[in-house]
Amino acid sequence: MSSAVFVLLVLAGLSEAAGRILPLVSRRPGMSRTFVAGLLLPGGLVEAAVFALWPLTAWTLARLVLSAPPQGGLAWTPDLVAPLLLAAVLAFPLLGPLLHLLLFVGVGAGLADALAAATGVGWWSAAGCVAVSGVGLGVAVEAVRRLVVRIGATEAPEPIA
Repeated sequence: MSSAVFVLLVLAGLSEAAGRILPLVSRRPGMSRTFVAGLLLPGGLVEAAVFALWPLTAWTLARLVLSAPPQGGLAWTPDLVAPLLLAAVLAFPLLGPLLHLLLFVGVGAGLADALAAATGVGWWSAAGCVAVSGVGLGVAVEAVRRLVVRIGATEAPEPIA
């Protein structure tokens, strides 16, 4: 992975995390900046890791579909990841979740093109692999988020001085 792709993935992850955290912050105006940064940084890195895993999981699914799996792999390139950054910027709920979803579909279509070219599988099969891997990663991350919230909610409240 090139450094440009790494930077774009981290920026997309931070933007996606900000889109999830800022509505929470707006409902609780008393949150400190360090606490918000403490939520934003790990959340952004997790989102970036999920974005980075998307082509790998799609490639793995495509290898399972093919009877003679190809050698090599599928990786993000700057032209594939740039629309992902735009989609992450638009993750803010008030800026349009439908447009955000549409851009993710566009990014997935570009990834399906690259997967179909790399594996020789048909475009629809590649699109299915990309969609299943994207949904699977999304469901896994959402399950972890809910688990973290549930664990965090069971802690004792801090005393107010």
